Amino acid sequence: MSNTRRPTTSGDSYRSGYLRSPVWFARRDRWFRAHARTGIPLVCQGCGHPAPAAELELHHTDYHGVYKVGGQWRARERHRDLMPLHPGCHELLHRLIDRDAILSRGRDRRTASTLALNRLRAKLARPDGAA
Repeated sequence: MSNTRRPTTSGDSYRSGYLRSPVWFARRDRWFRAHARTGIPLVCQGCGHPAPAAELELHHTDYHGVYKVGGQWRARERHRDLMPLHPGCHELLHRLIDRDAILSRGRDRRTASTLALNRLRAKLARPDGAA
């Protein structure tokens, strides 16, 4: 198993298929509506800055709820399997996972995301960005 990003050349792939599907956008909207009901302000989990839903993406910490049945995508991710991130923080998180052999291939998705998120937070907390 690999946590690295998959190519988007196939319409069946996660990135070019699922993340562009109406099923994903509906799931994304449900996540933000459920979070709004908590009364807790939205905060990027990378940099810690507040942001409206329109400025955030959701990172999957687990893909177990994402699958296809009869050629149709299903969005059954648990609420806790998604985390809000600014697009830039989301990209940095994926770069940390993709470039580290242990995170990309030696850990499960949730652990890799947690370890990479801790590194990202540490880097963003330092004025010079150094770890």
